[in-house]
Amino acid sequence: MGDQMANVTPMMAQYLEIKAAHPDAMLFYRMGDFYEMFFDDAVAAAEALDIALTKRGKHDDQDIPMCGVPVHAAEGYLLTLIRKGFRVAVCEQMESPAEAKKRGYKAVVKRDVVRLVTPGTLTEDSLLDARRHNFLAAFAEVRDESALAWVDISTGAFHVMPCAVIRMAPELARLTPKEVLLIDESPYRNTVEDGGAAVTELGKSAFDSTLGEKRLCDLYNVSSLDAFGSFTRAQVSAMAAVVEYLEITQKGNLPLLRPPVIEGEAANMQIDAATRKSLELTHAMGGGRAGSLLATIDQTVTAAGARLLERRLASPSRLLDTILARQEAVSYFAENSRLRDDMRDTLRGVHDIDRALSRLALDRAGPRDMTAIRNTLVQAEQIATLLPSDLPPFLSDSTRALIGHDELLDLLDHALVAEPPLLARDGGFIAPGYDGELDECRTLRDEGRSVIAAMQAEYAELAGVQSLKIKHNNVLGYFIETTATHAEKMMAPPLNETFIHRQTTANQIRFTTVKLSEIETKILNAGGRALEIEKQLFDSLRRTIVQKAGPIGVLARALAEFDVAAGLAHLAVTENWVCPTVDNSRAFDISGGRHPVVEQSLKKSGEPFVANDCALTDSNIWLLTGPNMAGKSTFLRQNALIAVLAQMGAWVPARAARIGLVSQIFSRVGASDDLARGRSTFMVEMVETAAILNQADDRALVILDEIGRGTATYDGLSIAWATLEHLHDVNRCRALFATHYHEMCQLADKLGGVNNATVSVKEWEGDVIFLHEVKRGTADRSYGVQVARLAGLPAAVVERAKVVLEALEKGEREGGTTQKALIDDLPLFASMAAAPAPAKVAEPSKVETRLNDVFPDDLTPKEALALLYELKELAR
Repeated sequence: MGDQMANVTPMMAQYLEIKAAHPDAMLFYRMGDFYEMFFDDAVAAAEALDIALTKRGKHDDQDIPMCGVPVHAAEGYLLTLIRKGFRVAVCEQMESPAEAKKRGYKAVVKRDVVRLVTPGTLTEDSLLDARRHNFLAAFAEVRDESALAWVDISTGAFHVMPCAVIRMAPELARLTPKEVLLIDESPYRNTVEDGGAAVTELGKSAFDSTLGEKRLCDLYNVSSLDAFGSFTRAQVSAMAAVVEYLEITQKGNLPLLRPPVIEGEAANMQIDAATRKSLELTHAMGGGRAGSLLATIDQTVTAAGARLLERRLASPSRLLDTILARQEAVSYFAENSRLRDDMRDTLRGVHDIDRALSRLALDRAGPRDMTAIRNTLVQAEQIATLLPSDLPPFLSDSTRALIGHDELLDLLDHALVAEPPLLARDGGFIAPGYDGELDECRTLRDEGRSVIAAMQAEYAELAGVQSLKIKHNNVLGYFIETTATHAEKMMAPPLNETFIHRQTTANQIRFTTVKLSEIETKILNAGGRALEIEKQLFDSLRRTIVQKAGPIGVLARALAEFDVAAGLAHLAVTENWVCPTVDNSRAFDISGGRHPVVEQSLKKSGEPFVANDCALTDSNIWLLTGPNMAGKSTFLRQNALIAVLAQMGAWVPARAARIGLVSQIFSRVGASDDLARGRSTFMVEMVETAAILNQADDRALVILDEIGRGTATYDGLSIAWATLEHLHDVNRCRALFATHYHEMCQLADKLGGVNNATVSVKEWEGDVIFLHEVKRGTADRSYGVQVARLAGLPAAVVERAKVVLEALEKGEREGGTTQKALIDDLPLFASMAAAPAPAKVAEPSKVETRLNDVFPDDLTPKEALALLYELKELAR
């Protein structure tokens, strides 16, 4: 490095030194109004950001690649880089060029990295999705224990839970963190990356539980973590890794983290990654939000409410008291429509104060973050006045958080203007009358001319010289000028005590005064001084707000609770949903259940959704048969979704519902190749089925569709048969099992907990009509050939398939083999009916010939009637 440094400029030497300290990050090196990148960083950034690549100087006789982005637009470029997998080290100027020159003419401006920007450490609104959390997680193992901790530094939420290795992937699927911290050379890197999160590996010291406990105690300024709960060594290790990483990325400026909350594995319904994907809970199959259950039910009007709704949907509760309390809140708003509408209208004025507070704590905030808190405090007071005294306990607890902020509200109301600028450096956000010195500076800055004019009138009267003027030039600055004829008077007592002589010319004499010199200094410095005062006031207000972080955080959570409850009530009322009965039984009785996403989609096209019942109380397994396209998969999924909605505390799309607590939901509906791991569709299907059979307990709800279809017929049938028996005899769970293997319907006679059900269809003139009705009984056949025809297979193929099907069914009925007969007697190509020759074109009839000469628009009513009689004669 020494030889390298000898051949480079001082600035480039500084760059290389800082870059060497952050080799894994792209370095945004501040140079005036730009962040510049050099060498490999520049080449990568130019490609990723689609910006011009230039060069600056030479290094080792090679041109130095260079590119840059404007500081004022840097956030947009940061977002692009983060989404493309880069980490960015932001290097700022720690002093002004003028300050650097005081150390020497060629002194380099001091620079240092103030922040590492990574996927899990974003705080700016422009870099975040307002309606989703942005979690940073850490997984730790200590001896035989393991734990998962996660934090959203944009809101301060901090959680930890025991997490067995086998539960790691499902929990990451639930949380969808953007970045996961693992110990160096962790064996779980692929598991995390398969879930879509970025992986950051840290050294063993970051996960040291003993050092970590001290790190956490220092963070919260406590002598012991016992006040927050009883943590295992693995949990402390995971939390410590999170805090260590935040210290690294935030350069010691830690975000405002709430005390850690311990989550129990038994508190939430367990849903694995494959099931979440299959049910499209928070993301549709295509990866976006549109088409998911979340998008369908989200009626929230605030960002915090939307995030809380997603957390509830991703983590349905298994605690009956919690579910019933949430239901009660939704029911209250459902029954009080006027209050619900007023609540939602007022909540629309609420801002995302969680994220505003986090930015204020990290000193990345602007004036609008302060006004967001002020305006939200006003809305909270309005909401408090709306609420009656008979609220259910779940809501009344939240009501108390809405009030008690008068002191902070008064301060912000007096200090801030109604509509401040985006950036504190622009000034203009402190209200007039809040600070006397600031008002004086602004007056001088904005009304300097009028201040000088007032002084001119004052001095003219004092001197008795009406022609006295106050002027300005670049040499003297402000000065008082009179004609030479008044010189003697102006320089004689008592005026010479006020007016100080400065210059005499041929025709004029010039003076100044102590007061004029002071005003001149103030006017010249007023703009800069006003900005300086506002910055000081901003810092003071920021510290005051951060000191109130606890009550503000409680208020934010209360507003989110109201938003979710009112939004779910609005959904229930407008979509005709019902409040389900949730209890500790093993019941599962749905009357008139509907698929919420499909129903909403059909509404847009004006088609009705066919509702269906599902009863798994007396017989805990339904074996469902029926053709493709008849709605089996929709029926399976809708019942799983109803269970999820019920246990998140929402109402459900049905006429009535009773659901005994569901501990786990497993869904294996559809499968695809996993080529990256070398797995076929059938292998993926078997892996997912194995997970279900190995993990499902007697309180689970399992939905399985077409098990065994990816292999040979008898192999598939035998696997499906054995799977159903295992679910019935060993897992003893509630299940919906759809199949095309009609032979399995015999199991209903053998297994007491299995009932047959089918999706109804009708045949009409060779066509199959799907009724989408689920009823008890079995399907007589699969109607696969008819569905193939509907899909557009060539008519010759469809007809051939019918012939082959009839031969196979006949052979099965007669107990014989049909394969050789099909090959010998019905070879697929040799005996396929040749395409019919084109029919001979018939000569046109007399009627057709006459009609070709007719132009209807030219006919009068009388002529048209006459033509009709004529055509009738020609047709005879």
